[in-house]
Amino acid sequence: MRRILAILLENEAGSLSRIVGLFSQRAFNIESLTVAPTEDDSLSRITIVTKGNDKILEQIVKQVNKLIDVIKITDLTERSHVERELLLIKVLAMSDKSRTEVMRITDIFRGAIIDIGKQVYTIQLTGNADKLNAFIATLSNETEIIESVRSGCVGIARGEKALSVKIII
Repeated sequence: MRRILAILLENEAGSLSRIVGLFSQRAFNIESLTVAPTEDDSLSRITIVTKGNDKILEQIVKQVNKLIDVIKITDLTERSHVERELLLIKVLAMSDKSRTEVMRITDIFRGAIIDIGKQVYTIQLTGNADKLNAFIATLSNETEIIESVRSGCVGIARGEKALSVKIII
């Protein structure tokens, strides 16, 4: 089962390493990992996407929660949430026809062309993994993909629920 874990922890050297180490010790694969500071510079937020056995993942979550640097951990897949990824992709657009088609596909998927070279367009697209995969598949039918990079999943709970140390009223 696919799980999205959001972890709030102290922004200290080695904190990320200890969390990833718990996954590694259990031979549990991490599909994507994003880390960034929060609005409080002393805290970081980690989003981990993984797939696997629920029993093992439950043990990992318990062990992560025991780490001294960890303030909170939540499984976003257990509640209503929003998730997004960022895709940056370079495509070959040599002819007028291919340039027009790349622009049309980008518009349909609500992306943006963020850089134009003589024969290369760089496109930015955000959305869930299914949307990004569909965009890549559609583009690859029309033009050559030179390079792509994805940020990995970030997620946030819907509504009043928040992964923070502040109390929301």
